[in-house]
Amino acid sequence: MLAFVAVARERSFTKAAAKLGVVQSTLSHTIKRLESQMGLRLLTRTTRSVGLTEAGERLQKSVAPRIEEIERDIAALMSLRDKPSGTIRITLSDHALDTVVWPKLSPVLTKYPDLKVEFSLDTAFRNIVEDGFDAGIRLGESVEKDMIAVRIGPDWRLVAVASPAYLKEHPKPRHPQDLLRHVCIKRRAAAGGHYVWEFARNGPDLRVRVEGQLTFNDSRAMIDAAVKGFGIAYVPEDMVTRHVRSGELVIVLDDWSPKFDGYYIYYPTSRQNSAAFKVIVDALRHRETRGRRG
Repeated sequence: MLAFVAVARERSFTKAAAKLGVVQSTLSHTIKRLESQMGLRLLTRTTRSVGLTEAGERLQKSVAPRIEEIERDIAALMSLRDKPSGTIRITLSDHALDTVVWPKLSPVLTKYPDLKVEFSLDTAFRNIVEDGFDAGIRLGESVEKDMIAVRIGPDWRLVAVASPAYLKEHPKPRHPQDLLRHVCIKRRAAAGGHYVWEFARNGPDLRVRVEGQLTFNDSRAMIDAAVKGFGIAYVPEDMVTRHVRSGELVIVLDDWSPKFDGYYIYYPTSRQNSAAFKVIVDALRHRETRGRRG
């Protein structure tokens, strides 16, 4: 039917064959087969032109509008490949969302109202395929080897911070082991235990299992508790820059603070050819500033 409608529109086997991307002899055999199956002659052929028989005209009037409707529907569906739309589900930490993802995505999403993003804040290492996520965001050292990974942020540090009021009542720690005599604000690790604070300076890493009254699994809550004098918190440096500048918090053990790989967005090779996902990845992609290593 597609072949017949093409010939009926063009009134030429040559032009119709070119539009369909087939050779003229194949198109001619297709029409002959259709006429044979229907038991009707549909086209009149001369050396110079192609015309429609009465049966051909009736068939064209009946079939052509339906085929055109199908073609419009298919074109609309195909446009979804190029139009960013649909829902993208991402698992990530609060730090990644606050410092990298949201600042980069928020101005971009206003341009694509049909693009929806669902963020799931979690410190656990999720199986993004089994758990139904389109992508995950984690530190480069934590990304599974069988995933495609794209760097989205610079390296960053964890820093120990406390309020001036707390430090007025407690001696400022000079060595990570001094934390054993301090009240610390602990973090619940993804595996269920408490995060052991890690430090490094000109030698092997040093791990300290701190104690304190409060435990959180959210950096913002830890920072708020530190500001209110509940103890020393170990949090991402870029989340406390404002508090340090204002004098609400003071960094301690600064020269012991280790650096961590930047964040990566990762996803399986079998996914993410959609225009929506490409918008997300391109917006998040880390562009190194001059003079810095990637």
